[in-house]
Amino acid sequence: MNKEAVLHSNTETFVYPIARNQLIVRLRTAKKEIKKCQIIYWNREDSIKKRETMECYARDELFDYFQCKIIFTKVARYQKYYFWLEETHREQWYFSTCGITSVPPSEGFFEYLYANQNDVRQVPNWAKGIIYYQIFPDRFFNGNPDNDPADCKAWGTIPTRNNYMGGDLKGICNKLPYLKDLGVECLYLNPVFEGDFNHKYATTDYFRIDPLFGTNEELKELISQCHQQGIRIILDGVFNHTGIHFPLFQNVLEKQEQSAYKDWFLIENYPVTVSGDSYECVGAYPYMPKLNTANPDVQAYILKIMDYWLGEYQIDGWRLDVADEVDSTVWELARITLKRKYPDCILLGETWGYGGRMLRGNQLDSVMNYMFRDAMWDYFGKSSISAEAFDHRINTILALYRDETCHLLYNLLDSHDTERFLYVCGENPKVLQLAAAFQMLFVGSPAIYYGDEAGITGENDPDCRRCMVWDEQTKPELSQWYKKIIAIRKNHLCVREGRYRTILADNQTNIFAFVRYHEEPEIPEKIYAVFNNSPEKRKILCPVLEDGKFVDLLSDEKELLTSKPLAGQFYNQDITAYKAVISLEMQPYAVKVFIKKGGYQHEEMQKSTGGLTHNCDLLGGVGRMR
Repeated sequence: MNKEAVLHSNTETFVYPIARNQLIVRLRTAKKEIKKCQIIYWNREDSIKKRETMECYARDELFDYFQCKIIFTKVARYQKYYFWLEETHREQWYFSTCGITSVPPSEGFFEYLYANQNDVRQVPNWAKGIIYYQIFPDRFFNGNPDNDPADCKAWGTIPTRNNYMGGDLKGICNKLPYLKDLGVECLYLNPVFEGDFNHKYATTDYFRIDPLFGTNEELKELISQCHQQGIRIILDGVFNHTGIHFPLFQNVLEKQEQSAYKDWFLIENYPVTVSGDSYECVGAYPYMPKLNTANPDVQAYILKIMDYWLGEYQIDGWRLDVADEVDSTVWELARITLKRKYPDCILLGETWGYGGRMLRGNQLDSVMNYMFRDAMWDYFGKSSISAEAFDHRINTILALYRDETCHLLYNLLDSHDTERFLYVCGENPKVLQLAAAFQMLFVGSPAIYYGDEAGITGENDPDCRRCMVWDEQTKPELSQWYKKIIAIRKNHLCVREGRYRTILADNQTNIFAFVRYHEEPEIPEKIYAVFNNSPEKRKILCPVLEDGKFVDLLSDEKELLTSKPLAGQFYNQDITAYKAVISLEMQPYAVKVFIKKGGYQHEEMQKSTGGLTHNCDLLGGVGRMR
């Protein structure tokens, strides 16, 4: 037995409450080494031992990850426990704080002490699995030419770091019917506050909409119109740094060491000039001086800004720029103060790696999942990794985060800070369709960067910030594809909030498949998705968790697929209860999405869509506010 691989500690990473009487317990072991795993637990007050079988919920290149939910009649408290492990060749072991033994431990037990009210992490239910749409305001639509700058360029001009195209809040408001029809559920706007540069990440006034985008009242109207359409909206909070024309930084430039605001910034040398040698700045950009976010006055100012737009304008939350560079106590204070006033708001942080430090329950709700983006680029976009390597990477993500967090992760393919996915995949729209389908059917909250659905391409910043294309003849098949996949996501609860399991990852054929299913027995639906990430036709056998006939959700003919008896060895068969296989013929760069004929559909979804449908005209009734 690979004892070094076995890992558990009584920290929030491995044991945490999802209700005061319910605990999630996790354990890591070596890959394919443990056949069965149970937790043996008891209350130290009565010593009556109980057992709960743990499920292998994720598997990556090196490890298996086990998990179970324990439900108590009262508050979870004073629970002692250890683990029983059975290897594949039936040898049995016990794991406690004293290590791994061949006999039950008599001491050194793990212990969970008490589930306090604030230990139960509260997240906005509306954000679980929601579909985001990111908009770079200057490039989406020009709804009011009167607020264009004097040097505004013609729409569609090649973007530079400095030019303006005239997009504004009125333009976004005018295009809400388009976004509603697409199936968007939450808008994320890049900065709209007064600031330097076309991207507005160098803020000069946090309480005023930049005049090039409109007015405060126009933002209020946009928010109102979004909410009437059942669309949420979050704003970009740039609280790590300001622009050099921010009045308090100007005060430092003017008064130097005598400035009352010198401690608001991280000054390194006097006299202060606009230079990276004078103060700390973000990304070595001297025009964006970094705020001293450990300063209590700065913290109070940040919370005041966040509170103002949440309360006065009723935004639905914040996307927090470079959140992992801000002093963590800012987000802890936001959690304590803002979440009490606005428990339904979302706090979504930017990070380009693992964001677990901010997601322990005392700071943010979610993060931008660049780990997902990286894996998607490597497998679909660049074809630089195998199907199995891709499986390992996405399962690592699922293992790193709590289940509840995984459903809130902002799963992007690209953004204003990266190359467009279409550029990465060599301008092949079929590959973009594959990636978009995976993104929409995977665990989490898929995020569309404006114009991906219209076939916009582009290299890294500033080329990725091209103007939105409104020509109806441009890539209409992509737009219709997005609508179809979004409709499937909305019509099936197991996709929105269900579990995930990889069922095929074939390195030779480059076929990848997974199943989404709901852990609650009263919701028995299962959705299967199969991806041919190759330029060749493929004939494959796909294992399924049920027998019978199946409906292809992407086929106009609603092709019936008949299952065959299970025979042979299949991917993850040791941890997956396959019952049959389905014969599939896959076209190059094609996707099959299917469900058992007559399969379950959530009652609320049936009412709002008239039953299982692929008609995108019926999307309107699904994405309403909850």
